[in-house]
Amino acid sequence: MTDQNHADQGFSTRAIHAGQAFEPVTGAVVPPVHFSSTYAQDGIGGLRNGYEYGRGTNPTRDSLQTQLAALEGGAMALSFSSGLAAEDALLRALLRPGQKVVLGNDAYGGTYRLISKVLGPWGIENQPVDMSDLDAVRAALTGADVPLVWVETPSNPLMKISDIAALAEAAHEAGALLVVDNTFASPYLQQPLSLGADIVVHSTTKYIGGHSDVVGGAVVVKDREVGEKIQFLQFAAGGVSAPMDAFLTTRSLKTLKVRMEAHSDNAEKVAAFLSERPEISAVLYPGLESHPGHEVAARQMKRFGGMVSIRFSGGEQAARTFTEATRVFTLAESLGGIESLVNYPSEMTHASVKGTELEVPADLVRLSVGIEDAEDLLADLDQALAALKG
Repeated sequence: MTDQNHADQGFSTRAIHAGQAFEPVTGAVVPPVHFSSTYAQDGIGGLRNGYEYGRGTNPTRDSLQTQLAALEGGAMALSFSSGLAAEDALLRALLRPGQKVVLGNDAYGGTYRLISKVLGPWGIENQPVDMSDLDAVRAALTGADVPLVWVETPSNPLMKISDIAALAEAAHEAGALLVVDNTFASPYLQQPLSLGADIVVHSTTKYIGGHSDVVGGAVVVKDREVGEKIQFLQFAAGGVSAPMDAFLTTRSLKTLKVRMEAHSDNAEKVAAFLSERPEISAVLYPGLESHPGHEVAARQMKRFGGMVSIRFSGGEQAARTFTEATRVFTLAESLGGIESLVNYPSEMTHASVKGTELEVPADLVRLSVGIEDAEDLLADLDQALAALKG
């Protein structure tokens, strides 16, 4: 739950102190990592502070969950072994066979695969919708049993922006809950629960973890009753974050503000640089005034983040050549780490949605802009673009 002692404090103060009380025996300012899989009982059923078995509870994971709830302004947070483990528990806790999820037609490929390929045979339907079209969203919510509306904003990898407050209103009018994948923005740049959303999900592997060295996921809820349903699946199915993973994620959260500011600084420079290049047909970055979602993003985000997608005038081959020519930007999946990454979604992160409404254009490249010196990033992009002429 949210640590009420820090509820009125600033973001970084909460990030550093919520759930992070010093260890009482020695006074260690960093709480120890609790690796124990089981806990001694004071007689049968005599649990010490509710601790019984590591799959159910762990002090290090509890600290992270307190920290996450405090940063997202939620009543409760739950930490998982991956972002998809978090999504799976959420979906199975709140859906039943015969029901439908309305989700963005630009959702992350792994989310779509989970809903369509894993939960589909179980009887869960899905309807992809352009989340910027509120009339289309309302139409999808009409005449069907839709408990959940699922949106990413900014979206992966098309960088579309959706109006969270408006979507929450539309979902609530239809009796549905709004789930926002806040991975690209992070809790520092965007607070979906304060805008009317009911549930926030994260791949904590990305900006929250921030160093490309830990895999994890999280769910943060506005309503404790909803959270307890998901918590039961967390315990019963066991997709929990391990103690060291929870510790690494907690440590990274403490520097989230300074990292997101640096990511945003560099991404703005990268987007401006690429906007002037004839090799690029479109720069997809909500910080640009030319972006169709710029005004909404400026209203609901603190800054515009570190993700930039680009499309190439030379089509698919130009995109492939560029992607394999960078030197500072590393060709790899994932995003949100301190190092810059380049990804070709059509064959990498979004290969699973080929042939569907969510298929990613073959001329698109996604950049996760790190926190290196901006001059080195621009020089790398320049030499990679020069490779197109060869």
